[in-house]
Amino acid sequence: MRLPAIPVPVPPDAHREGEADPGPHDLDLEHEASTLRLNAFRFVRRLRAQRAIDSMPDGQFAVMAVLRAHGSHTLTELAEHERVTAPSMNRIVNCLADGGYVRRVADEADRRKTNILLTEQGDAVVSETVRKREQWMMDALMELTPEERDTLAAASEIMGRIAKR
Repeated sequence: MRLPAIPVPVPPDAHREGEADPGPHDLDLEHEASTLRLNAFRFVRRLRAQRAIDSMPDGQFAVMAVLRAHGSHTLTELAEHERVTAPSMNRIVNCLADGGYVRRVADEADRRKTNILLTEQGDAVVSETVRKREQWMMDALMELTPEERDTLAAASEIMGRIAKR
């Protein structure tokens, strides 16, 4: 389904000197990209609101989800995975450790390394958050027609491909 073409005003200085002004097709694509970005952002924000602990920031939950899915990690590995600095990840891990959601354990092969592990309490938070998010999704899908659900399934596959770029 194509979105209706809506002219998007482009400021005169929005394009580099020497570049051609965008044609109508470019404006359609720009509008589609903008609409998709805004709706995807609103959707993700609503989905992320479904969590076991309302006060837990998304970054902390993301770290626990990584540990649950992939097992123990070093602080550096977690920082690289989440694309944050090591000091930022250290603050996140400290908060999670203070709450009893993760613990630090010396690496058996290299005592200089410390691994971060998810505790039972952390696993329970991840499980409950995933349950709430799945329920929210199922409730939303139940309100749609079969055709709309098929469209979302196709869009989900496409968005997954885009996300891997």
